[in-house]
Amino acid sequence: MKRLQVTIRQIGNSRGIVIPKPFLAQVGLEHEAQITVEGDAIVLRRLAKPVRTGWAAAAKRVAEKEDDELVMGEFSNADDSDLSW
Repeated sequence: MKRLQVTIRQIGNSRGIVIPKPFLAQVGLEHEAQITVEGDAIVLRRLAKPVRTGWAAAAKRVAEKEDDELVMGEFSNADDSDLSW
């Protein structure tokens, strides 16, 4: 991992650094990031994708291909025949 010394600058009432574009590109950061403090380090990470991102579109593609048949087939419990629906 390449190390680079940066200057902490005054930015209004805060302080900040300029992160070189190649560093951001290497980890996939563009506009937003999650920032945490871990031990003695400030850590930037990509935002976590919401759970099930893209599932609806994927299900639609499967349905359009008519490739959505049951893999395990139908199965039931021994006493299901006593149930009335």
